[in-house]
Amino acid sequence: MVNGIPQSGERFGRFTLLQRLGAGGMAEVYLARLSGEAGFEKHLVIKKILPSLASDPEFVERLIQEGKLVAELTHGNIVQVQELGQQDGEFYLAMDYVAGTDLRELMGALRRAGEAFPEVLATHVLLQIARALAYAHAKADIDGTPLGIVHRDISPANVLVSWEGEIKLTDFGIARVTQEGRVLTSAGLLRGKVPYMAPEQGMGEKVDARTD
Repeated sequence: MVNGIPQSGERFGRFTLLQRLGAGGMAEVYLARLSGEAGFEKHLVIKKILPSLASDPEFVERLIQEGKLVAELTHGNIVQVQELGQQDGEFYLAMDYVAGTDLRELMGALRRAGEAFPEVLATHVLLQIARALAYAHAKADIDGTPLGIVHRDISPANVLVSWEGEIKLTDFGIARVTQEGRVLTSAGLLRGKVPYMAPEQGMGEKVDARTD
């Protein structure tokens, strides 16, 4: 480990960390390999809190709540969480690996090439993300009570595009659950990326499904 960043091939509990894929304001993600009996192998993504924030209870709680929330969301356009675990006192999420890129990188590549984003592809992306959001917004608990999930960070960086053309929504780290007793973030706090915020979110006001 160098400067808190695991090196390629480093063990992390049952996983082998192969490559650091990126980092955000709260967490970092790694491509990892899970090995089992008879040569079994599966590639996953390990998401864990940045070393500089790992001792902050707020960020630890946000990662835990994200794992619990997304574990309940089973949809073809949402990146699945396979495991919420703890290794050496550090919480992590093991998530499905989507081989491809994200919408931000794709848009940037087209811009650098001087090409417009194809209308057919734009329509496809919007339709798939709308399906993911419709599912999340309508999600209810085991008793049938709506959870009131609002993602609050719908931006190109959180839309994954696989090489096969699959569209997956990820990063529910600042999602808000409005069901009583399950609010994940405090009211009035500014969360998300300002250029993509709805006005009410930017002003710290109440949000709902329309905000996404």
